[in-house]
Amino acid sequence: MSVAEIDEGVFEATATIDNGSFGTRTIRFETGRLAQQAAGSVVAYLDEETMLLSATTAGKSPKEHFDFFPLTVDVEERMYAAGRIPGSFFRREGRPSTDAILTCRLIDRPLRPSFIDGLRNEIQVVVTVLSLDPNDLYDVLAINAASASTQLAGLPFSGPVGGVRVALIRGQWVAFPTVEQLEEAVFDMVVAGRVVHGGDVAIMMVEAEATENSWNLIKAGATKPSEDVVAEGLEAAKPFIARLCKAQSDLAARAAKPTGDYPVFPAYADDVHQVVSGTATPELSAALAISGKQERDERIDEIKASVLESLAE
Repeated sequence: MSVAEIDEGVFEATATIDNGSFGTRTIRFETGRLAQQAAGSVVAYLDEETMLLSATTAGKSPKEHFDFFPLTVDVEERMYAAGRIPGSFFRREGRPSTDAILTCRLIDRPLRPSFIDGLRNEIQVVVTVLSLDPNDLYDVLAINAASASTQLAGLPFSGPVGGVRVALIRGQWVAFPTVEQLEEAVFDMVVAGRVVHGGDVAIMMVEAEATENSWNLIKAGATKPSEDVVAEGLEAAKPFIARLCKAQSDLAARAAKPTGDYPVFPAYADDVHQVVSGTATPELSAALAISGKQERDERIDEIKASVLESLAE
């Protein structure tokens, strides 16, 4: 995992994923060639056959009237990526597919909490599928591409974020499995995380699913996805995430813009937080220990009303 300058101002970093007997997958990040007008742009390759372009842009001024972080993630699928041209009269692309919408959500979930709290500048992350091997799934590659382009954009972003799909195939966890390999999988999940102080990987998102063949495979004696098995899968995903984050960090060290000065608008002032915390923390801690949901919610509502009343005085 080293950064190379392959052309003037064009840098690339590579992460190699070793799946043992299931082969290796190579994820390559390149910046400086395409979408140069964006604040940050990265082309991500999966084995040189699947190719995505991620571009991140930021508004110059904050939306002070917003009470939320205006982050927009868009995934643009193109039929030419699979070697096809739309056959309609207007030759236009159709509406976003279900896969594109779900991929947007997979990207948003780990990226959104990685920005500084209180940011109100509009941020747009657009991922375009430029080339696609039909035997590959592009969603997890899109997570890494979006993180890498955001890392380069000079934003208050505590990335990078690495994403990987791991599948349980014949007792082994396989990263970035192909569509053919997933037919043999009992269980697969998308895991996203980032490297924290000390070198450990903090898991930020997990999306898990059984495959169409899961029931037949389990009946034939394959490993059933119990809680222990899922925990093993999360641990297996961590080294892969660490490699992907390392490649993104190395690329950012050579090509990232300096972090700009972005104003933040916290949800509350420090003095307000101290007063509310001092008033509510002891009672709230006891309320959260109530086992019954209805009783717990009623007690929390009582505490909220009591705090508001005391602050009004």
